[in-house]
Amino acid sequence: MSRRAVVGAALAGAAAVAGIGPARAATGGAPRPRSHLSPPPPSSPLPPLDVAALRAALSDLEHPEATGAQLRVTGSAGRWYGTAGVADRASGRAIRERDTFRIGSITKVFVATVVLQLAAEGRVALDSAIQRHLPGLLPPDFPPITLTQLLNHTSGLPDEKGDGLPDLSTPEAIARHRYDRWTPQQFVALVSHGPMKFAPGSKQEYRGINYVLLALLIERLTGRPYGEVISSRILHPLGLRQTSFPGKDPRIHGAHVHGYMRMTDGSLLDITDYDQTSAWGEGEMISTTGDLDRFLTALFSCRLLPPHILERMFTLPDGVRMVDGSPARYAAGLQTVTMNGITLWGKTGERYGYASFMVATRDQQRRAVLSFNPTHRDATQLRMTQRVAEALTKG
Repeated sequence: MSRRAVVGAALAGAAAVAGIGPARAATGGAPRPRSHLSPPPPSSPLPPLDVAALRAALSDLEHPEATGAQLRVTGSAGRWYGTAGVADRASGRAIRERDTFRIGSITKVFVATVVLQLAAEGRVALDSAIQRHLPGLLPPDFPPITLTQLLNHTSGLPDEKGDGLPDLSTPEAIARHRYDRWTPQQFVALVSHGPMKFAPGSKQEYRGINYVLLALLIERLTGRPYGEVISSRILHPLGLRQTSFPGKDPRIHGAHVHGYMRMTDGSLLDITDYDQTSAWGEGEMISTTGDLDRFLTALFSCRLLPPHILERMFTLPDGVRMVDGSPARYAAGLQTVTMNGITLWGKTGERYGYASFMVATRDQQRRAVLSFNPTHRDATQLRMTQRVAEALTKG
């Protein structure tokens, strides 16, 4: 299914066409960390921002084909904001800083943060099994799967299969299913046909279903919709006024960037309207580069989690490798990548017509939020993320 595309994992590992114009620089950004706790000491000063390289990386909207892009860089080692392309091909309007976009799997960081908050408050144990909290939802013959194993993608849950899976093999098929309505319980039913792919905790495989279960856990523990809980615990306290949960509304309201999809006949379809119940707790949210930068600043500054709990977001599972044999790269909510000797932590996200990442060094010398609008949802998206990450970390 689209919501669990292999592309998402590929993008995570790597970051881990009208109106193309030069990138435009601007000043500003989210406020610097405001915490009574001292941040981790920097290992060494980062190289200064190479604005020319950033502008060049962002302005190439042919590799991959994209209709627009924006990048916000903040932190103690320098700031920059730039855009390329357009927010709306019909009007030719340029992208603006407060334009919203679909953030895809960056939603998972918000979900993980609330689960860890609940654990810090003693309302749930991270080593407890999800079956204890959501009885009867998974088959009784499945082994216990802990909340930590869901958070760091070591659950081993089976692949989705069943009669409910739509055909999404062509752009036209995707367009036909864009208004399909889903429930979380339907998601879980698709992975309930076993057998487990591996013993929980023994390997790592990026899976959206892990965060569907965690969002259901939030609802079970609080008695409220998970989006309301995230709003009350994170969005409202931090003033993230441009961040929202679409729920059953397929539209994006207010000023936003449109997403497009290249069809088989070569035309571009505006795919902005899309029912996000097909993503829900693993990827439905809408935000801006400014809001995501403010969220990441607060998270890394211990304003949302106590230090000993936040450390779980930077702790990879010990002795575990990805199913393809590569090193583990997912902790509890965050993923990591090292480029040019600089280690970044954060998250990638993608939906049809939208791709993004939100990353930072632990000491926040450098933070970055990228959003772009690829016309193909496939591995070609790696080109933009890799190019921008290279420009962010080059010496």
